[in-house]
Formats: sequence, C-alpha cells, structure tokens
Amino acid sequence: MKKILLVDDEKDIVEFLKYNLEQEDYEVVVGYDGEEALEKLDETPDLIILDIMMPKLDGFEACKRIREKKDFEHTPIIFLTAKAGEANEIKGLELGASDYIQKPISPKKLIARVKSNLRKAESFINYKSQPVKVKYGPIEIDKEKYEVYIDGEKKIFPRKEFEVLYFLTNNPGRVFGREILLKEIWGADVYVVDRTVDVHVRKIREKLENHADLIETIKGVGYRLKSVE
Repeated sequence: MKKILLVDDEKDIVEFLKYNLEQEDYEVVVGYDGEEALEKLDETPDLIILDIMMPKLDGFEACKRIREKKDFEHTPIIFLTAKAGEANEIKGLELGASDYIQKPISPKKLIARVKSNLRKAESFINYKSQPVKVKYGPIEIDKEKYEVYIDGEKKIFPRKEFEVLYFLTNNPGRVFGREILLKEIWGADVYVVDRTVDVHVRKIREKLENHADLIETIKGVGYRLKSVE
C-alpha cells in the first residue's frame, strides 16, 4: 500500500481529500503546517501533497527542505494550492515539485495526478536500479556515460534510442509490445504514437549493422532482443 503525506492548514480539505484517497487504498498521513510536513517525513511517504500558504513554514520552504534530504530527493511532491499565477507555478517546479495543481480540483482528477506521479517515480526507481554497465553479445552499454559499443567500436545513440536499446538488453528474450515500450521509455503522460517506437528501432538496427537481426519483430505484438549463445 502506497503512503501519502497530505499537508494543508484547512482541516476540512484535509479530511475530504484523506477520505477520497483512502477509498483508493492509499494510506494517508496528515499534517497542518510546513513544520509538520517535515516532522511527518519519519513516516516515509511515497508521495507528498503540499499546500503553499500555511503557517509556521510555507509550502515553498517545506519543499526546498524536503528536497535537501537525501532520502527524499526523488519522492514526488505535488503542490495543491489556491496560489495562482505562472510565476508561482514556475517557482514551485524550480524548487523540485513534481506537479503543481491549482484549487479547486475534483478528487477524481487529483487521484489521477497522484497515480501518474507515482508511476513516474516507480519507473525512475526501476531505471536507477538497473546495472550501470551491460554486456550482451556484441553490445556493451555504459548507462552512466551514455556510451554504446558494438564489437568494441563506439556508436553515437541519441537519448531515446539509447534508452530503448538499454531497456531491451536488460530484458533479453522477453517480448515487449509497443505500448509497453512507450510507457517505459517515454512515460505514460507523453503523447507519442506507436509508430515512434518503430522509427527508433529502425534507427537502432542501422547502428547495429551486422547485428541488426538481434532485435526481432514479433508481428502484431512488438519487439524482443534475441537470445545469444
């Protein structure tokens, strides 16, 4: 069960949102000012929802201090606030917020944004947990340096092509549909068409040259990296 820290000085809003989030099977920890937001970090939330205009410590400062803590560098933080204006939104995002939502918002829309941010965080964690260096047949990949070597020769891969190849080499033999590759590489909230995957795979094959057949097309399904002996 995912845990959400919800912090707002308006207790009726907190209770209303807490109820709706719990209906979606989230565990909800609450606070009513910026200082409580910091204190409740001991509960190790998976996502934080912050108001901005709060007593003791406003949401901007609370966000800044949360991001300074190593354990919460990548925890999704959503500002949910009545504070309007592009300048405020930009400030919030620059301080490290993952999302900025202006009140009022329906519970359904808020929950959709919560799910979206949790998906992004999970994808990031999965990506970070993968090995830095991968060798598979003639392919050698250094994730830290964004370098690819084919038969010992360095090849230049644009970022998305690199990520597609890196993803496939970490999952050899497994078939991935285009929709899965789009979600894993481009994210669930970025609109790109299935054809985008095909174009990137074609370009990767060109760079693999004699080893282009390592990436197999499974008709009507997607792609997989062929097993090598």
